[in-house]
Amino acid sequence: MFPDIARAIQEIALLLVPVLMGVTFHEVAHGYVANWLGDPTPKMAGRLTFNPIKHLDAIGALAFLLTRMIGWAKPVPINPRYFRDPARGMMLVALAGPAMNVLLAVGFALVIRLVEYAAMGVMPGTTAYSILEPLLYICAAGVQVNLALAFFNMLPVPPLDGSNVLAAFLPPQLADRYMELGRWGFFLLLLLAVTGILGRLILPVVSYFTHLLL
Repeated sequence: MFPDIARAIQEIALLLVPVLMGVTFHEVAHGYVANWLGDPTPKMAGRLTFNPIKHLDAIGALAFLLTRMIGWAKPVPINPRYFRDPARGMMLVALAGPAMNVLLAVGFALVIRLVEYAAMGVMPGTTAYSILEPLLYICAAGVQVNLALAFFNMLPVPPLDGSNVLAAFLPPQLADRYMELGRWGFFLLLLLAVTGILGRLILPVVSYFTHLLL
């Protein structure tokens, strides 16, 4: 029992930095693109910051640590009325979050390459090895976490980012009805997770691109 608890604590410690970075950069990307498109709402709400406390949703972070698939942060407030083309604007804002997670995954993979190069000739048991080894694990977790966040958020289930992308290509009335499904989105995602469908949708893609990067 105690080894299992210790292992769980160790896994959470390794995931903490990648998860905080993943959700924070994801939300900041939404905010900056919205601000770039003319919406001052994220800036007025104080969400154009890399302080994770401003973005963290405790339940959402815990859910991701437990499931490795479902997770969320506090949504950045967006007012599409400021956009010249609201549907296109919301699509660009939605794409910014997952795109940032993909960039972070690539960044973590590059750090792994640099650390591996720096670790050449470092003997196990040395101080340098004790620092570099957990850093490699954290970066590897960073690749997987950010890929999982990217692909999960691109699912076309309202209110996930993928739904705003799909809605941009639908007729306005149909898009409005589609986005109204967001009130049931969490329950649908929970059902997909419990039945294992969500894992079958996301994990093979995450595994493929993780292997590609690492």
